[in-house]
Amino acid sequence: MVLPPKTIHPKGEREISLKKREIAGLIADTFDGKIHIEGDPQAQVTPLGQLPFFIQYLKVGHLFEPWVEDCPLSYASNNAPKKVNILGSFLLSILSGHTRYAHLTSLMGDTVNARLLGMTKVISDDSARRALYKIDEADGIHWLQDHLFRCYSPLLSQPWILDADVTVKPL
Repeated sequence: MVLPPKTIHPKGEREISLKKREIAGLIADTFDGKIHIEGDPQAQVTPLGQLPFFIQYLKVGHLFEPWVEDCPLSYASNNAPKKVNILGSFLLSILSGHTRYAHLTSLMGDTVNARLLGMTKVISDDSARRALYKIDEADGIHWLQDHLFRCYSPLLSQPWILDADVTVKPL
């Protein structure tokens, strides 16, 4: 039986170090300022763990603030909730996978993610319903389609190929 040589690398090459490099921490720029993010391997997993990075995408891409400002919602009362609180609550609820307005109440104790979006509080489900009633349907559709177009329009200037696999037969 012939054993392989002890030195695998030829002379003159450095041996590659396989030490694990610990990731120090990440920084995300949010509407509440820059935050330092570290993972804890012993902690439970949260479904919203990647949210600070998505909020950074919204801030750097200038997508959230114009979306809030252009919203056709307006109140006359000084006691009414702010638009950023209403729309931010909807955004957090959708990203949390909620399918009903009543699920908004589960976010009311979440002060961290609300602050990252520049919100002062998460609104109640009743306030959310009343806010949607105040938006004219035609204006609301125009507002949402406008901002959706802003998201995908840069992609339309790039050449692309539609690759369809016709061998798959859905049953």
